[in-house]
Amino acid sequence: MDFSLRSLSQPVPAVEAAATEEFYAARPAGRGPECYDDLLAVRAERDGRFVGSDRAIVDSVRVDGRVVPVRIVEPVGRPIVGVLLHLPGGGFYLSSAVADDERNARRADATGLTVISVDYRLAPECPWPAAPDDCLAVAEWLIDHARERFGTDRLVLGGFSAGATLAAVTLLRLRARGTAAAFGGAVLEAGTYDLTTHSPSGSAVFDDYFVEAYAGGVADRSDPEVSPAYGDLRDLPPTLLVVGSDDVVLADNLLMAARLSAAGNRVDLRVYPDVPHGFSIHPTPVGRRAAVAVDEWFAERMASRHQWGAC
Repeated sequence: MDFSLRSLSQPVPAVEAAATEEFYAARPAGRGPECYDDLLAVRAERDGRFVGSDRAIVDSVRVDGRVVPVRIVEPVGRPIVGVLLHLPGGGFYLSSAVADDERNARRADATGLTVISVDYRLAPECPWPAAPDDCLAVAEWLIDHARERFGTDRLVLGGFSAGATLAAVTLLRLRARGTAAAFGGAVLEAGTYDLTTHSPSGSAVFDDYFVEAYAGGVADRSDPEVSPAYGDLRDLPPTLLVVGSDDVVLADNLLMAARLSAAGNRVDLRVYPDVPHGFSIHPTPVGRRAAVAVDEWFAERMASRHQWGAC
């Protein structure tokens, strides 16, 4: 059995690989905030850059006295076939719910899924477990109310970067409550699943501001609700993991895929060659290829009569 990274990489046409390489060669190197003042400046810049889409319905979910803001995008020109609970990225300190409106609209139209994006509370003002609590609240609300609100109880889950971490934690929490099976599949894109220093990815990001902002007050970061790679991963829904071969959290994704598989789950790991963190939302041929592949994976889950039963 060949476990080399090359054997795990998705095939990409040479012309798409070249165009993607040109994009990253011309793209300035990014860096995250190094302190709270940096973070405030980044937030102010983002607030001016992302105005959202008029297709997004701004709403809120109320569960056990908690009110969680959400943005809802429904498909146009086709019936709703299911609901995607989308957990945006942003290092736990920047919410991308507004920034994801256009991508969520494209996904809704491509798949027939209504997309609900969670504006979870942000660190450091609201550190762990505020964000996981908000995500769980919306997931539980959907389990109870999706059919009456959207006409379907076919649910899937997706998370990007920090949102993928939160998606994995949400699944573990739902499984502990006996309700994870309500979600027929999950897509985890470039998550961080070990916030300790035990994995290569953890060692690489341990000193980053986002880790300290989000989990700096946690005594044991191997707690599965912080680092889901350490959890009991049995009996989770089919999962697609997407990551770039140049992503700093590649090792985390390889670890999570192996642990999910060893726990007996259906797992699909897709590594895209020569692309960094966040590639699947970047305007490149490889990013678009990955986004379409995720659409197709969700569509396959919606079409699975074995999972959903007769319609």
